[in-house]
Amino acid sequence: ASLNSLTTAPSHTPTAKKNQPLTITDPKLLLQVPSKMGFNTGEQSTLMADFLDQCGGHAVIDGGLATELERHGADLNDPLWSAKCLLSSPHLIRRVHLDYLEAGANIIISASYQATLQGFEAKGLSREEGESLLRRSVEIACEARDTYLDRAAKGSWDVIGNETILEKRPVLVAASVGSYGAYLADGSEYSGVYGDAVTLETLKDFHRRRVQILAESGADLIAFETTPNKLEAKAYAELLEEEDIKIPAWFSFNSKDGVNVVSGDSVSECASIADSCKQVVAVGINCTPPRFIRGLIQSIRKVTTKPVLVYPNSGETYDGHQKQWVPTIGVADEGFVSYVGKWREAGASLIGGCCRTTPNTIRAISKTLSGGAD
Repeated sequence: ASLNSLTTAPSHTPTAKKNQPLTITDPKLLLQVPSKMGFNTGEQSTLMADFLDQCGGHAVIDGGLATELERHGADLNDPLWSAKCLLSSPHLIRRVHLDYLEAGANIIISASYQATLQGFEAKGLSREEGESLLRRSVEIACEARDTYLDRAAKGSWDVIGNETILEKRPVLVAASVGSYGAYLADGSEYSGVYGDAVTLETLKDFHRRRVQILAESGADLIAFETTPNKLEAKAYAELLEEEDIKIPAWFSFNSKDGVNVVSGDSVSECASIADSCKQVVAVGINCTPPRFIRGLIQSIRKVTTKPVLVYPNSGETYDGHQKQWVPTIGVADEGFVSYVGKWREAGASLIGGCCRTTPNTIRAISKTLSGGAD
């Protein structure tokens, strides 16, 4: 079913109030929710607006994947990072996706951030095996969505606090594409400094086959995440055009000063590149301390009318050399969620969490956006 087919609700289906998710008590109505909410590529300019309308005006993105996998016992001390679990423990990835869906996420992001063909080959896998693992990352997310929707359709009840509710809501699967720096596994996605030898063509050649595979994997959109400089943003935009990618995308950048992306490039320039690409349906910020997000939203909104998404980290700093998070100005779930209203007022319409955030964070964001908390 296309997303547009969901914009006219049947007469017996409750209509969502602005900024309120659909909450229904008749399990039969959940049978109307398709297992995959595909996009009509002929109307890219309104796709995210339609989706957000179905979500009640604001959508919830999931939270940190790698840190949750570690909490479940995974050892990610590997150049593949979270993608290591595609080989060793795919059931843990599925479990984390389900945790976020049960917490209220409308969008779950695949475990392909650090999954690259080059990285898999360095581990001794063939090109065919690497391509299969990329597809598998999306399949696992789709399986988690199917499981969640199936439970809902069969009348399984979620208990939140003293309330028992059954939600009918759209759920999209985003295929993650991490930056070139993520593949290097040296922390350079947090600096954006790749050296003069890395050109626009270098980046396009590096990402090309992965983007082709993920675009045909069954995902609803591609999430280009933690983009550290405008050169890589331009590479993504040109790839989407050159390869005539049929599903939409979002670009999200990271910042360490609240003014520029981590390389020092202007966030406005980077957002303008995303704005000029017709396949891009949202632009925003991820893996950035919460205290910087409001100002970055304001900068982005000056150069684009596309929906703005934000999914910050906990506020802690990642040390790429030590490969560990440094407890600097991290915030607890309550502190993180206290920012959500300000981000929404500044113009963000898709809100979630990145590294070191949890299903509890996402549950609190969902409750806040639905009007259940200040």
